[in-house]
Amino acid sequence: MAPPPLLFCEHDWLLSDKPLAAGIYRDEQSRDLILDNGLIRRTIRLSPYAATIALDDHRTGASLLRSVRPEALVTVDGQPWRIGGAAGQENHAYLMADAADRLSDEPPARTGAPGPTSDGATPSAGDQGRSPFTLTGFTTSDIHTPFAWKRTRHAEEHPWPPKGAAVVLHFEGVDAAVKGVSVDVRYEIYAGIPVICKCLTITNSSPRSIRIDSLTTELLAAVEGESIVDEKPEGTWQRPPIDVLSDYMFHGMDPRSANRVAQWEADPLYQTQVNYALKTPCLLACRAPTGPGVDVAPGASLESFRVFLVLQDSSDRERQGLTLRRTWRTLAPWTTENPLMMHVRDSERTSFRAAVDQCAEVGFEMIIYTFGSGLNMEDTTPAYVAKIREDVEYAHARGVQVGGYSLFSSRQIDEHNDVINPETGRTGGAIFGNAPCFGSEWGRQYEARIKEFLENTDLDLLEHDGPYPGDLCASTNHPGHRGLEDSQWTQWQTSKNLYSWCRARGIYVNQPDYYFLSGGSKTGMGYRETNWSLPRAQQLIHARQNIYDGTWTKTPSMGWMFVPLTEYHGGGAAATIEPLDEHRDDYERHLVNCLSAGVQACLRGPRLYDTPATQQMVSRWVAWFKQHRAILESDVIHGRRPDGRDVDFLVHVNHRLPERGLAVFHNPLEVALTRKIRLPLYYTGLVDRARVRGVDDATQTIRLDGQGQGIVDVTVPAKGMTYLVIERAE
Repeated sequence: MAPPPLLFCEHDWLLSDKPLAAGIYRDEQSRDLILDNGLIRRTIRLSPYAATIALDDHRTGASLLRSVRPEALVTVDGQPWRIGGAAGQENHAYLMADAADRLSDEPPARTGAPGPTSDGATPSAGDQGRSPFTLTGFTTSDIHTPFAWKRTRHAEEHPWPPKGAAVVLHFEGVDAAVKGVSVDVRYEIYAGIPVICKCLTITNSSPRSIRIDSLTTELLAAVEGESIVDEKPEGTWQRPPIDVLSDYMFHGMDPRSANRVAQWEADPLYQTQVNYALKTPCLLACRAPTGPGVDVAPGASLESFRVFLVLQDSSDRERQGLTLRRTWRTLAPWTTENPLMMHVRDSERTSFRAAVDQCAEVGFEMIIYTFGSGLNMEDTTPAYVAKIREDVEYAHARGVQVGGYSLFSSRQIDEHNDVINPETGRTGGAIFGNAPCFGSEWGRQYEARIKEFLENTDLDLLEHDGPYPGDLCASTNHPGHRGLEDSQWTQWQTSKNLYSWCRARGIYVNQPDYYFLSGGSKTGMGYRETNWSLPRAQQLIHARQNIYDGTWTKTPSMGWMFVPLTEYHGGGAAATIEPLDEHRDDYERHLVNCLSAGVQACLRGPRLYDTPATQQMVSRWVAWFKQHRAILESDVIHGRRPDGRDVDFLVHVNHRLPERGLAVFHNPLEVALTRKIRLPLYYTGLVDRARVRGVDDATQTIRLDGQGQGIVDVTVPAKGMTYLVIERAE
């Protein structure tokens, strides 16, 4: 089938409901394979060489590729090799069609893909002669499902696996050194999002074991984000319009800090760039920072991490964030699960069941044995498991799901099971001080106990504190890894498999890390824990700032907040809400901060209410949240950041709902404020006019300008909140 023409998109894809199918096509000469979904296109030349020759954006008409590079780099038994690629490109600033036609996978014999150059840049292997792997064919398929998603709670309706198409290029080793080794390069393109996934499978069909020392799954010579002649400080360059996500993300609560594989580097082949030092960061290399260092036995395979190229069509921060948020909803739809949750401070039966009863009365959907509650998920003795299961069954009978907290990192086991610091040869000096190795005997037993406890108690959530953060371990005596070289890879695999196992069983996962593409559900919205020991009034402004800042790249349901019903990190009576009724106003403001943003908080304490008045207040806001849940859990448009000086606001938008938008305004001051606000309503999909409905159900119709903005007069009570519902004007 011929591919669709490369044209500009007719409509804004973020607002269009026009179905755009993702497909795999052959060109008229059958030389090229084309992945296209109406938003972006990747073109792969199949003969006489195998390499990507174009990466195009339908939305802007931009061509993002300037030079041909290998499809992957792998080092086997100490020897670096390239997979695909071509030789002969003269100018690496751009790639014209006739120039791509003149390239070839030509002799001489293999020269390999050398390691990093002396200045730290990764060479492109673009003109390194014939590859020792030859393309033998390709197969197309549906989208791969890396793990199952069992749906056991409220979530948005997204298909899993996502709709799209996939193709696998098959490479076979032809040189003696790699005879019997094959590499499959898999690409996936998805319907409705500008994203392409890529990963490798290396199979050893030889009679000997091989070691995969390192691998690079993507090497993309992209058009530079900016051209600067002179020196520029590292980290200040404008990057090409491509974000990279992967399932190899940890030790971070946002995509950039959690990134471990994607590096924008200088391109030594790009000799015509305007930067005199040739330091323009325009070569994307996606590789494991250490290892894998894994041995692959005869007949066995190694699967790489998955990388996802997210192509951005604008430099606007909000639009880039919306693109990432649409990507999360599509590729990790379990992150739209967003249960109202309480963290109960005591696992003793009477206290626990009393808290369950309160959750059921006010409409909370989950209760979690919090840190310090006394729950021990590593205790799998029959009597203890039976006790917890009885309490879980009690909660289930009341319509409340149950979760449990377990600490992995930031603890010390012993010198035989803790991470061994490669610099000292001793324990200590890990990312969080002391930490057990997930590949140690204790680590293996820990994983087995956690799974056994979850299964036998029927818990619905794992709150995993300190999932594997990327520690290296130099031990040579741990059963789960050989030594330093494979320690990071194997520990990551263990964490990834644990969360995927949870997802397949409908178990929600709270983790202070970015394991979303491995089955994780929620991470921190972004806060400093000691801020919850500040006076209550300061906490409230910090909380709204955390939400405002955290929702640029996360959906509201992907980040948790915190409400210290009891003392947390000190602060005394001035910082805590208990007794609840005495501080009911501050309690209400905490609830409103989170629920009006579509964000769930860890309400940590022994109870949710202590008087009928407090119960009524909590019930009222829970009911309000559920009434507007669909729009509140939709994407956020950022209005004015909280600063304690004037009205701050957010606008929830969703052009597919009857409630197209919901704007929430907060007033931090001691007096009521009336303000004329310019509402950003473009992403509601409304044109020309919008109907605005206030708290009292009074409605007005406002006009929208060419940018989808409309003016409203808003009065916000002292230290209070108000909201406007935005609907289509009749």
